[in-house]
Amino acid sequence: MQWLKSLIFVIYIYAFMAVWGILCFPLLLHPKGARWTCGRYAAHVLWMARVTLGIRSEVRGTAPTGQVVIAAKHQSFLDIMIIYNAVPSAKFIMKRELIYTPFIGQYAWRLGCVPVNRGKRGQAIAKMLADVKKGAAEPGQLVIYSQGTRVAPGDYKPYKIGTAAIYKETGFPCVPAATNVGLLWPRKGILRKPGLAVVEFLDPIPPGVEKSAFMAQLETQVEAKSNELMQELGFDAQSHIASGT
Repeated sequence: MQWLKSLIFVIYIYAFMAVWGILCFPLLLHPKGARWTCGRYAAHVLWMARVTLGIRSEVRGTAPTGQVVIAAKHQSFLDIMIIYNAVPSAKFIMKRELIYTPFIGQYAWRLGCVPVNRGKRGQAIAKMLADVKKGAAEPGQLVIYSQGTRVAPGDYKPYKIGTAAIYKETGFPCVPAATNVGLLWPRKGILRKPGLAVVEFLDPIPPGVEKSAFMAQLETQVEAKSNELMQELGFDAQSHIASGT
């Protein structure tokens, strides 16, 4: 029964994305309209997950409101929804190819998300900062997934040095963010499991920390807290790694 409900839920949220995106398309004339549209979509997905699948969501720590880099653990689509719903003006670092994705691309562009090409990240960040400074874009919370992709609970992928480069280029504080959502809403497959999905914002890392020290602090804090959050759901990440399962 849970699998069937999960299948219906998955079909629904993507169909609703298309319908909602079309209905609200005129709001793309202004960034605030795009932000409202995406905010209502994220809130609706979280509500539907709770009432149909029993997936409750919770934000812990202090959600940032100023100009910061949020370096987040990424396990599934759910952590994107929770983060977007938690902060006032999220802008995601995204692969440039995604800007051409129907609905997602148009709204991401209007939100001020930063599409980057490999090797041209600095140009994209510089343009974003210049646009904010001259009033052509609004300040916000720049979200980057430091491992570069969704990572299943218990799996390990190295943290990419691009996070340190963006942290240095912006001069913003960096707020690490941990999560356990992959245990309930996996990156692959249909089945969604009931439980408490958490994104926790950790203490900011102030500007000016040297690159290697910054990367070590970021990875240590995010991985430790994510493992702790997953243990609350009965998952022992260390045992998973040791057993190779």
